[in-house]
Parts: sequence; structure tokens; C-alpha cells
Amino acid sequence: MSLNAKTAALILGAVFVAVGILGFIPNPIVAPTGIFATNWAHNVVHIASGLLILAGAFTALGASMGLKIVGVVYALVAILGLFTGSGMLLGLVLVNHADHALHVALAGVILVAGFLL
Repeated sequence: MSLNAKTAALILGAVFVAVGILGFIPNPIVAPTGIFATNWAHNVVHIASGLLILAGAFTALGASMGLKIVGVVYALVAILGLFTGSGMLLGLVLVNHADHALHVALAGVILVAGFLL
């Protein structure tokens, strides 16, 4: 299997949906007191992000465009996180410093996949 935008979208979309679902199950990694702080809104955002990426892979939107859209959103979230610190992002989404670092990395990976694959 060659790595192209559609393959990347399928993998990333599935991971986002899985992480969003995992956030609703008590665990030490993605939870209100986990390594990555999440609450119900954060989990819903992960699921929605994954579904948007997957939708791009299976619709006329296109995998590359879906990745670009979500990548730009995560880049904006990463920038916003620089001003938020730990706590509530936009008064709704629970985040901590580990989340901010992950959002920076995710934005980079998703944008590279959207623009270069």
C-alpha cells in the first residue's frame, strides 16, 4: 500500500475517531486528569475531526482538501493554545500543555499529508 492523501486520511481519521471514543472511557492517557486533558467537548472535537477527514477521503471534497482544512484548524488551535495555557480553550474544551504540544505536531503532520501527498 502506497502512502497517498487518501491512505493518510483513512489512518488519521480512524485514529481521531478512536481517540475521541477512548476519551469517554476512563483511562490515564486521554481523560480530565490524564496525560492529555480532555472533557466531553474535546472528545466530540476529536470525533468530528476524524469524521471530517474520513468524509474527505470518501466524498468529492477529496482527501487532500479534508486534511488541509483540519490541518489549518489544528494550526489555529495550536496558536490559540499559546495564549491559553492549561485550562479551558474557548471556555469549552479542556486542554493542558501536553495537548498544546500535540496540537502543534498534529497540525504539522496533517498539513504535510494534505499538501505533499
